[in-house]
Amino acid sequence: MHGIIFSELRNYVEATHGKGTWDVLLTKAGLGNKVYMPVREYPDAEIVGLMVTASMMTGLSVAHLLEDFGGFIVPTLMKTYGHLLQPQWKTIDVIEHTERTVHAVARVKNSGAKPPELRTSRRGKDEVRLTYTSPRKMCSLAIGIAKGLGKYFRENITASENSCMHKGAPSCEIIFRKVRTTPPSQVGDAQLAHSR
Repeated sequence: MHGIIFSELRNYVEATHGKGTWDVLLTKAGLGNKVYMPVREYPDAEIVGLMVTASMMTGLSVAHLLEDFGGFIVPTLMKTYGHLLQPQWKTIDVIEHTERTVHAVARVKNSGAKPPELRTSRRGKDEVRLTYTSPRKMCSLAIGIAKGLGKYFRENITASENSCMHKGAPSCEIIFRKVRTTPPSQVGDAQLAHSR
């Protein structure tokens, strides 16, 4: 797992649970005083151990924590990789093109990088199907990042999983949709018209 994920996990833990919590998490996960550098790769087992330990400490599921963390790291990911995106892209476009842009560059820049394999199928202007494959099985992180992108672009994004590796499927299939909301003035006009 790329070091940027570990360094952002530290930021997330301390932002949500207070300064010093990261050191407690490391100790409880059996990682002592380990220091993670954003530009290196680290064993997947360490991120799994940290998330399982965080789940035990908080009483929240690993899936919940991963999704929340995914949303948290979006601003950093956009600062790091935003220059690879087309200026007109919004959430659904970024999800559709992540494999060919961000992941492709990550693999070239760091030969040890192993981001998940993402295959996408656009299902209209506001919908994309994502097939996620990774031995880490961190589909919840992908969902969190997608929803975080929605917040970044000020869009409402929903996610529904049709299949999941945690339930024995060979890959996770997630449908992301942009939900269009009616502007408040139009809602009022519609209610007024209905009441006449």
